[in-house]
Amino acid sequence: MASKKIGKATVKFINPPVIIGTGTVVGPMEGRGPLAEDFDVILPDLTCGEKTAERSERKILEQAAQIAIERSGIAKSMIDYYIAGDLLNQIISASFSARQLAIPFLGVYGACSTCAMGTALGGMIIDGGFADYVLIACSSHYQTAERQFRYPIELNVQHKPTSQYTVTGAGALVLASSGNGARVTWATTGKVIDLGIKDPYNLGAAMAPAAADTLLRHVADTGHGPDAYDLILTGDLGRLGSELFRELTKDAGCDCGNNHNDCGLMIFDTKTQRVGAGASGCACPAVITLGHVLREMERGKLKRVLLIATGALLSPLSSQQGETIPGVGHAIVIEW
Repeated sequence: MASKKIGKATVKFINPPVIIGTGTVVGPMEGRGPLAEDFDVILPDLTCGEKTAERSERKILEQAAQIAIERSGIAKSMIDYYIAGDLLNQIISASFSARQLAIPFLGVYGACSTCAMGTALGGMIIDGGFADYVLIACSSHYQTAERQFRYPIELNVQHKPTSQYTVTGAGALVLASSGNGARVTWATTGKVIDLGIKDPYNLGAAMAPAAADTLLRHVADTGHGPDAYDLILTGDLGRLGSELFRELTKDAGCDCGNNHNDCGLMIFDTKTQRVGAGASGCACPAVITLGHVLREMERGKLKRVLLIATGALLSPLSSQQGETIPGVGHAIVIEW
């Protein structure tokens, strides 16, 4: 009997896992944004001393994971599982970093929803009694994402106003079965929603319906309305996707009011930095949540946060073949 499952898609953790260590690394563009002081490492450039952007991304991910392990206060040998993902083909940043970390590895792909999906899975593993410590991490890189999903930056292709700027960075956390700190208390698994968007330069619109669907099902499953949270954080819908998300949820009778913000609108100064409709990338919700949001919780400004991380599940091949873009949104509740 699935005694911990609530409603259609939500899990309530009976012994909520604790976040005992985090690590965030961001690129120079992110380091010039309004939340720079909340990140652990700001890179001086995008290369990290590597010959390719793909190697650079892998190095960033490894660095964030190492910081999280060090901050957790436990030995790496005590970690039972490493759950990680990224945006590249065959999640090579995650799998190659696992080669270095030498921890039993579970590779996951949820596009930009990976941080919430990985945390939910890690929480289930710990609450189910299958592990005491789980390391979760994800990464993205502006140059690698442009090369894979759009055009190599060397071509200098003009972006549309609806496009979003991929965050260079990585976020990692260590979940534990016991300890002090913020706890992951609920998780709602999203459904794949596709309303027919085909434009890879308008991913916010493709993901917004999935984010709205996940919020509505989380509310139905738990009975917790938007007012139950100090912050409802989506990531990363950008400007246009956020507007659509608020419109869809309000029409469904679930008005987020002033409780909602989006990671894609927080990491950059959208007035002075040229980032189109905002930010995107696996690292975007990861570094915002593990850097800024958790620090706000430590400062006593936030106590209960609902993160709905969203992913656009396209590939270069599917876009070239004219397929529409499915979206998904996974939700976790973090409480202090």
